[in-house]
Amino acid sequence: MLNSLQNTLGHFSKRQTWIKLSGVILATTLTLGGAATYINASDHDDGEVDVKGRNLNITDVYAFREKDQNPNAAEDDLILVMNTNPRSLARQQYYFSTNARYEFHIDSVANKDANVTGQPDMTLRFEFGAPNGNQEQEVTVTAISNGKARKTKATTTSLWDTSANVKNVNLGGETLSIFAGLREDPFFFDVEQFFRVRAGAAGIGPAVGFRDPSQAVDFTTGYNVNTIAVRVPKKLLQGRHHSDVFDIWTTISTPDADGKFVQVERLARPGINEGLVLTNDFLNALNSVGPDFEAAALAGKQPAADIAGPIVGEAKNTLLALGNSEERANALLGAFLPDVMRIDTSGPSGYGNELNEAGSPVRGRMLKDDVIDITLSVLSDGAITTDNVSYEGTPGNPSQGHQPLEPAFPYLAMPN
Repeated sequence: MLNSLQNTLGHFSKRQTWIKLSGVILATTLTLGGAATYINASDHDDGEVDVKGRNLNITDVYAFREKDQNPNAAEDDLILVMNTNPRSLARQQYYFSTNARYEFHIDSVANKDANVTGQPDMTLRFEFGAPNGNQEQEVTVTAISNGKARKTKATTTSLWDTSANVKNVNLGGETLSIFAGLREDPFFFDVEQFFRVRAGAAGIGPAVGFRDPSQAVDFTTGYNVNTIAVRVPKKLLQGRHHSDVFDIWTTISTPDADGKFVQVERLARPGINEGLVLTNDFLNALNSVGPDFEAAALAGKQPAADIAGPIVGEAKNTLLALGNSEERANALLGAFLPDVMRIDTSGPSGYGNELNEAGSPVRGRMLKDDVIDITLSVLSDGAITTDNVSYEGTPGNPSQGHQPLEPAFPYLAMPN
């Protein structure tokens, strides 16, 4: 992966160095997307390449205690969700790639303030077979921990079934519930107006604010995604560490010409890669490495520190364009790198519920968390507090609103 990053960034000056990051500040990230010719939000299109289909594009990641979504759920079960295949049209069938590995990576850490290592203690891998005549895909689920891999198989129903595609499997002596299929995209954001606001802030367009709630447009309303959801007992993730805090990130990998799997996509917290980085080559580079690379760069280790300089420079310029001071921009960068979704399971889940000493969210992310409003408020230092879009939407505005969440696992609303 390091060679891939070096090749991607080889034409940039090696004299640029990693920005030293420090400070404690409320922080999250700007959610927009980056591509060579167009932009979308919440990682719905980032790092575009000719051979990267939409079913290899992660849109969002969620991690939360199940009892915070369902009071009747078990005390120590966690829900992990990876959504892919952005802007899937209503009543259309979409499949998971049969050529890819979809993976959740989980690192058990000492406490909410611990440094990010980016080295997983456990990986949950999902690999899909070809659809059969009933539009079902067999999925092989593999748990990799301490160099040992435990596999099990299940068949998923990708269409509009409320329960048949929830399967219970046994891995490592623990029972996991898995779901893989179509669901409504739960993300919400007036991305069109955001681009206008951002252009005005950067001085390349008229200064405008967000649209009134009666006119604001949620760009994901009516769209579906391919969802992988897993209910996992905390005990399985704790292993020998018995910690209540976990760093989580997701990746997708595909085989190269030699059959070796190469990472082509990565996502954890909303809007990290595509939030502040606009150059498509940079986004591809970030998608090819893990948070361990970012941790090495933060620690000043070469060549990671030298290679990462141009990317961080671009991210910082975006923050400065939004009106942040040099000191505040550095602190914001320090809060979101390395990019992992940290969840302290000792308290209620929620993206804005708690920050650690570095200013990073540490309570995971629930399905209805308004990460955009949190983001806008932080990055504008309170000047902008909302895009006037919500999950339920504004009554009388047909350009907003999502279906009610389901009362049971996997909880995401049924597909359109």
